[in-house]
Amino acid sequence: MDSNPFSNEDFKLVQRRIVELVIQLGVLFVLALWCFTIVQPFVLIIMWSIIVAIALYPVHQRIAGTVGQHHKSIATMLVVMLIAILVLPTVLLTESLLNGAQLLADSGGDLNIPPPPASAREWPIIGQPIYDLWMRATTNLPSVLKEFSPQIKLVGSWILDTVTGTGVGILQFIVGFIISGALLVNADKGERAANAFARKLAPYKGTQFAHLASSTIRNVALGIVGISILQASLLSLGFLMIDMPAAGLAALIALVLCIIQIGPGLVSITAIVYAFSTLDTLPAVIFTVWTILVTMSDSILKPLVFGRGGAAPTLVIFLGAIGGMVAYGIIGLFVGAVILAMGYNLYSAWLQEDPVVPDPALPPTEITDSDPDTLKADYNL
Repeated sequence: MDSNPFSNEDFKLVQRRIVELVIQLGVLFVLALWCFTIVQPFVLIIMWSIIVAIALYPVHQRIAGTVGQHHKSIATMLVVMLIAILVLPTVLLTESLLNGAQLLADSGGDLNIPPPPASAREWPIIGQPIYDLWMRATTNLPSVLKEFSPQIKLVGSWILDTVTGTGVGILQFIVGFIISGALLVNADKGERAANAFARKLAPYKGTQFAHLASSTIRNVALGIVGISILQASLLSLGFLMIDMPAAGLAALIALVLCIIQIGPGLVSITAIVYAFSTLDTLPAVIFTVWTILVTMSDSILKPLVFGRGGAAPTLVIFLGAIGGMVAYGIIGLFVGAVILAMGYNLYSAWLQEDPVVPDPALPPTEITDSDPDTLKADYNL
């Protein structure tokens, strides 16, 4: 008696199905890879436009509810405002940004370093070494530059490469803003498509994951990126008002420090020292008050945004911003922080997922692991 419950025909059927499945998966993989190769140059811009659209969606809906359902006009107005906010500071700071980066890259130049304040010696731990180095730079700058020449050239060259790519970055920002306007007009369709795709990936909690992703994007885009841009812009305004050398470069460094959650304190202190070294007392005091208020503004603004839920740990934001900037330039600084924070929150939620709890967005049929017929009927399996 044959103990094998399967006949040769059954084995041939299984083999044929396996071959067909491999062919189908191979075709799908090749098609997906081909499509990705085609859209790869635009992936970063598309991701940036989606981030902007999600961040601005509540503002868009609030204005639409106030003035009427003129979605296209409101989206166009928001896009124009974003472009104006981006282009105006860029035009004002471009020359200073390039000059400062070129100066660092060349590791020299006729710089006049003001002497350090006597109070610098009283700074904890680092006070005396900084005071000594600062004093050496005041009296014999070439020797200090020669001593740190490799580090200065490395940092300066990287900053110069980043700055010279600012034109491409600005163009990417503008294109992303325009695409985000089109996404805002079709926001309802986009939300339905995103929820449907999320339910395909996670049938039980797909909608919750989609909402978590959009909430994280909105929190990070507004609470981290938005506030950082605001702080850097206001600080750069003060730098321009006192005619600070390399104001554009200082603003860029402040922006990076804000996004990676270190804060612009180092840049602010340097600017305040320069102000008291070169300006009269009253302008220097006014600039100091302005700079301190702007530097500390994030402690007031961030709780207003994150009161609806935190974004992600600081380390995640730090790694996302730095990694994104190294990989993709200026625009990667913003996209990297948002994407890594979203991935972290989704991963954390996935670890806590209860697979037997149904998604409330699904039809009101009871779907459980012990009811395969219902599962097959609802998902056409």
